[in-house]
Amino acid sequence: MAALCGRALSCRGWFPPQQIVRHGSKAVTRHRKPMHILRQKLLAVTEYIPPKPAIPERCIKPRVQAIQEPTILEKLLQRDVEKTFKENKMVAVFQNNSITSEELRLLRHRLLKHDIRLKFFPNQILRSYLADTKYKNLLPLFIGHNIIIVCKEPKAKELLQAVRSTTQISLLGACIEDALFSRQGVVNYSRLPGMQIIRGEVVGGLTLLTSLTYQLLQTGPVRLTALLEHYLKQQNEAATGPTENLEQKETQGSQGS
Repeated sequence: MAALCGRALSCRGWFPPQQIVRHGSKAVTRHRKPMHILRQKLLAVTEYIPPKPAIPERCIKPRVQAIQEPTILEKLLQRDVEKTFKENKMVAVFQNNSITSEELRLLRHRLLKHDIRLKFFPNQILRSYLADTKYKNLLPLFIGHNIIIVCKEPKAKELLQAVRSTTQISLLGACIEDALFSRQGVVNYSRLPGMQIIRGEVVGGLTLLTSLTYQLLQTGPVRLTALLEHYLKQQNEAATGPTENLEQKETQGSQGS
């Protein structure tokens, strides 16, 4: 039998081996029916909507600002600003209205004649320093381009005379001897007499009061002395009066004899 099968295969040719594979049945898929339009409307109407808070969340939670460390240049400028405000008795703030370099040079030269100097600092550095000092009321002046004019002595009159011909800068305010002045206040301060004149007037007033006090103190003793002298004179005249009368009578009798 095997021989017959071999002969039959050799006559018909070679066939590849066959393998029977069993395939599973296909799954039945059921498509979901679309929701009815009325039901969709009902669900949309009855959907829960959470209430919004009365105060927005951004107002409740403060913004977290990153703290930036100042650079070396900013620290150097802050020390320079602190030194400027401590060493100078007069600090004037001017508004820079596009002054040219030539006019700025001439202004600097006129101010140096009176030992008054120009300073330039960024507003950020100035505001960061002034915020925690007694000069914090000067903060509204530092907006825009500013020029700071400083002097170790309160020379307001010389300052106004030097900047009078420069129209490109405007006086905003000043701090003179730890007192804040507006523009008109600086003008009124410049009209006051100098320190030498004021000191002379004070010394003259004190001297006048001293002399008046001395005169009042001396009036009583002098008057008392005058009264005592007059009293002694009267007593002496009263004591010497009878003696003189007797002498006159004796002289008259001797002359009659």
